[in-house]
Amino acid sequence: MDLEKWIDYGYTLIMDFGPKLVAAIAIWVIGSWVIKKLLKGITKVMNKKDYDESLKKFLINLLNWVLKVVLIVVVLGTVGVETTSFAAILASVGLAIGLALQGSLGNFAGGVLIMIFKPIKIGDLIEAQGEIGVVKEIEIFTTKLTGLTNKEIIIPNGALSNGNIVNYTTEGTRRVDLTIGVSYDADIKQTKNVLMDVLTAHPKVLKTPEPTVNVSELADSSVNFAVRPWCSTDDYWDVYFDITEHVKVALDRAGIEIPYPHQVEIQKKG
Repeated sequence: MDLEKWIDYGYTLIMDFGPKLVAAIAIWVIGSWVIKKLLKGITKVMNKKDYDESLKKFLINLLNWVLKVVLIVVVLGTVGVETTSFAAILASVGLAIGLALQGSLGNFAGGVLIMIFKPIKIGDLIEAQGEIGVVKEIEIFTTKLTGLTNKEIIIPNGALSNGNIVNYTTEGTRRVDLTIGVSYDADIKQTKNVLMDVLTAHPKVLKTPEPTVNVSELADSSVNFAVRPWCSTDDYWDVYFDITEHVKVALDRAGIEIPYPHQVEIQKKG
């Protein structure tokens, strides 16, 4: 009797849950195949769009996990498991994680935006968040710069994406801004010619745009000239330092005085 009872129970169980189990297995197999094909197609699209490698890996892994969780919920629902509470638990966990990681999620979103819209790329010289440096690495949560004194600068991507970014590399050329002061006794035309000769003689100063020399200010003790040569971004500091040095030599050779502060000492006899 007991054996027949167990046989009947087993038969009923198979008849009740067998089709559901077969359906669940079929859904799992087909769903896994669909997810694999979908991820493969998305990867191809990302490759064509030239997305950053780290962003591609992260997004593909994230999408893979999300789709797998959805597939598991569907499979459990097919075999008769109550998934409403399960989904509620997942939502609660997701909300708790989101609240705990607000700053990190902001940095993640900023990293995604930077990698998609590409306002900067590795090797660019940028100024952001009060720092100047060459972009060394763009990660999901932070961007690393190499500062002008070879220090490593780490900026959170949330702040970087929401703030102003000055990219000195994008245009390929930069203007060097120098202010040169000479004595009021100096001839303006001669001084402009001397300064322009220095600019045009330098091999790294571009012909186009043309360099300019103009009187910019009549200061307390000097006539100031705005000296504006253009150069490639990579040559900026070479041009800056060379022009500064060559201007001093040229002005001395031409007998044009560069004024400097004088101190007058008055002694009072007792």
